[in-house]
Amino acid sequence: MNPLNLIVEHHEGEFFISSDPARLNLAFTHNWLANEAHWSQSLPYKVFKRMVDHSLCFGVYHQSGKQVGFGRVVTDYTTFAWLTDVFIIDEYRGKGLSAFLMNCILDHPELKILRRWLLGTDHAHGLYRKFGFGDLDHTENFLTRHRSQMYTSGEFNKLIAEFFKERE
Repeated sequence: MNPLNLIVEHHEGEFFISSDPARLNLAFTHNWLANEAHWSQSLPYKVFKRMVDHSLCFGVYHQSGKQVGFGRVVTDYTTFAWLTDVFIIDEYRGKGLSAFLMNCILDHPELKILRRWLLGTDHAHGLYRKFGFGDLDHTENFLTRHRSQMYTSGEFNKLIAEFFKERE
């Protein structure tokens, strides 16, 4: 069996997108997700690091090397993917970078045959609809178990600490 071809890079004007995990600015990405994103407030670094390590991540970069955005895909590389944690920082919005990122993700050679993509968004339905995303068919067939206050309530702090302690 051939290894997966995971690292790709695409350039457009003064920006580029790379799926090379070595390029990611982990401190920047974690800071944005933990402090700016409404969906992952107070995300612990250990949780962030584990999710990045087990996902196909895409960094959005200015030609200077500065990271200005991010997107993450959780997948089996064959039938299913969950697109999540997509962002472009404020000062770089309006430059077409979200569309550039989406094109790069959907055109990734290891993701082209996926049968089902899912994502959740509060604000960007228009963007994702341009790329073929739509409302769920048969929503009655889908269930969720969502702990929306996992990182902010304090209720799960002990569980998270014990989880990582067992893996050290």
